[in-house]
Amino acid sequence: MSKLVTIYGGSGFVGRYIARRMAKEGWRVRVAVRRPNEAIFVKPYGVVGQVEPVLCNIRDDASVAAVMQGADAVVNCVGILAPQGKNKFDAVQHEGAERVARLASEAGITRMVHISAIGADVESESQYASTKGLGEEGVVEHMPNAVILRPSIVFGPEDDFFNRFASMSRFGPILPVVGADTKFQPVYVDDVARAAVKGVTGEAAGGIYELGGPDVDTFRELMQTMLDIVRRRRLIVNIPFFIGRIMGTSFDVLSFISGGLIKGPVTRDQVRNLAVDNVVSGETRTFADLGIEPVAMEAILPSYLWRFRPSGQYDAIKESASNLRADHE
Repeated sequence: MSKLVTIYGGSGFVGRYIARRMAKEGWRVRVAVRRPNEAIFVKPYGVVGQVEPVLCNIRDDASVAAVMQGADAVVNCVGILAPQGKNKFDAVQHEGAERVARLASEAGITRMVHISAIGADVESESQYASTKGLGEEGVVEHMPNAVILRPSIVFGPEDDFFNRFASMSRFGPILPVVGADTKFQPVYVDDVARAAVKGVTGEAAGGIYELGGPDVDTFRELMQTMLDIVRRRRLIVNIPFFIGRIMGTSFDVLSFISGGLIKGPVTRDQVRNLAVDNVVSGETRTFADLGIEPVAMEAILPSYLWRFRPSGQYDAIKESASNLRADHE
């Protein structure tokens, strides 16, 4: 019988790519999510019955243990960008990650891949970064040989970064950003999945891997790249951090009052993160140690940002028509 991997958060942005690749490797894939009915789209990743979404609440021991029964490996992709309801940073990124590792160890599972983030640091002022750091410590405590992947900002068709700002660029002549000079090293989501597969199959040695793409750019440069692709001219305006903190606090209060129904473009915690460069430190293993050559942004971004162009899917047709007219004039 083929081997089984349980992927916590396997229907999320990164998790779905790992699930697809594990299915291609011939593994049975159990996708552990809070709402299995909303994760049906993962089933066609393999043959009938190979990929199955199952109910799991990462905050509950019994729930987490139940879905890893019989598994040969586990992957934890669960993370949040902002707290909502009972899903607080500590409950999900710290306690949740440690819970998966502890129960996997007790179940005799020897392989675990944990998706963390560049900047994970228990001493960080950011709750996102500090709980990511605490989660890593909890994983290593129970699964010392776990493969921990720390990607920089992840891009791909379903991302919440380039898609969000490309959508914003449709309205008004200005594109405001907090931390325009902060550096990022964007990494393609499927490259992160390739790294995760190597961890699950045992091709990668245990330890921390920082994953960054081939390009290091400032926030402003990334936005200019995006604008060039969507063919819009916008003035990129840097919002000072002190103003960003005020904005973030205001949006946090609004989100709290509305019970999470209203979400602002930035939180106070995200502003804290934006003050720190998000690039590979050079102090850990990287893609090179995995034998993976990361894909450049320019090869992927146009494939999904085209829909934000002024004429969307017809933009290329209009360009061809314009060129044709020019040739005949």
